[in-house]
Amino acid sequence: MKKDYLEMMRKGEPLTLLNLIAMTVKLSIPTILAQVSFIIMEYIDAAMVGRLGTNATAAIGLVSSSTWLLGGLVSSASIGFTVLVSQSIGAGDEKGARHIMKTGFAVTTSFSFAVTLAAAGVHSYLPHWLGGESGVCENASSYFLIFALFLPFQQLNNISAGMLQSSGNMRAPGILEALMCVLDVIYNYIFIFILELGVTGAAIGTALSQITIAFPMLYILLRRSKPLHLRKGEPFSFDKKVLKKAVKISAPVGIEQLIMSSAYIMSTRIVAPLGSVAVAAHSLAVTAESLCYMPGYGIGTAATTMIGQSVGAKRYDLKRRLSYVTTLSGMAMMGITGCAMFFLAPYMMKALTPVPEIFTLGAEVLRIEAFAEPMFAASIVVSGVFRGAGDTLVPSIMNLVSMWGVRIPLSAALAPKTGLKGVWIAMCIELCFRGAIFLTRLIIKNKKDTQ
Repeated sequence: MKKDYLEMMRKGEPLTLLNLIAMTVKLSIPTILAQVSFIIMEYIDAAMVGRLGTNATAAIGLVSSSTWLLGGLVSSASIGFTVLVSQSIGAGDEKGARHIMKTGFAVTTSFSFAVTLAAAGVHSYLPHWLGGESGVCENASSYFLIFALFLPFQQLNNISAGMLQSSGNMRAPGILEALMCVLDVIYNYIFIFILELGVTGAAIGTALSQITIAFPMLYILLRRSKPLHLRKGEPFSFDKKVLKKAVKISAPVGIEQLIMSSAYIMSTRIVAPLGSVAVAAHSLAVTAESLCYMPGYGIGTAATTMIGQSVGAKRYDLKRRLSYVTTLSGMAMMGITGCAMFFLAPYMMKALTPVPEIFTLGAEVLRIEAFAEPMFAASIVVSGVFRGAGDTLVPSIMNLVSMWGVRIPLSAALAPKTGLKGVWIAMCIELCFRGAIFLTRLIIKNKKDTQ
């Protein structure tokens, strides 16, 4: 019989180091696989669009930082509710968890519509604000608009998957998100090549894959989840207290996403004057690198669930031990993927574009970034640890200082002299700095907790 380590933790049973490692692996693998499949989808998307030429790739690359901003904002809105659900389940209060879930759906859905309206209003101006060349602005504007219009469905996926993960169910979201990637490739092929819609077709394909998966994800949560499925006799009532607690957790993350994404947008402005080849290489290299850091995000998501439930169960001893187990696991995994990226960089880029100038430049900057992967992992996983404990304000400030105090000034200083390589050298230095300050804070907090 397979052990349910989360159940053992909630019941106060002892857990060995091997148990903690096994729990980390068990909860991380489905999320890692889902993240990897998502990145493979981005690889295939980028490769499909790359066949349309440099301008098509540059069009998506120009607004990619802005789409990350929108996606990050709607995702951050759900974080406070999912953390509270995790802590309620850890405390054995499943009815309270369902109450939080319902309030979360009402709030996050409304928020996603507001973000959509705001984004739709600026879509035609955005590419020009970002300094895009005239040949890419029209396609970039169309891609951004379609992405924005379907944000409510992305939000529905985010909060449904987050609630399932908070309850300890990593498998269902992982399978469905992997299926979404497969559907995205199929839809993209149809709309990009068969219907010949180009960049616009890529946006439509992604949007339709999200719609297709949103409803099965919602069904599993509301009908099949043991702790969270809807019960008769539990009517919905909006809870201001729940909203206040959730906002306290989510607001710093939302502000962080806003600030971090604005920094990415600033990076795009720094890269844009370097020309379409540099913009395309930058965008594709970011896609290529993301395959290496997905294990970190998978373990970080698992850490949020485990830490949240350990806090709810008042197992503070496990909270400290889990924080180190998950962090070291993430650093080890991304150390391995960083090594692989260094040696495989040319092949990774050639899979994304047939243009020699783009894949050569992209491979060069990927090899620079490979050295930062272990410390990048530290910042990702430790952030997940803090988030599970409801500690989001200080980590958000740390990210702000790191991005705007280190990466942006260095990028601006190096880009005119060394081109795109200088931008990625700045990224490498900043990620190492960020990992160092997150590790330092984790060690300090854990020492204080033991005193």
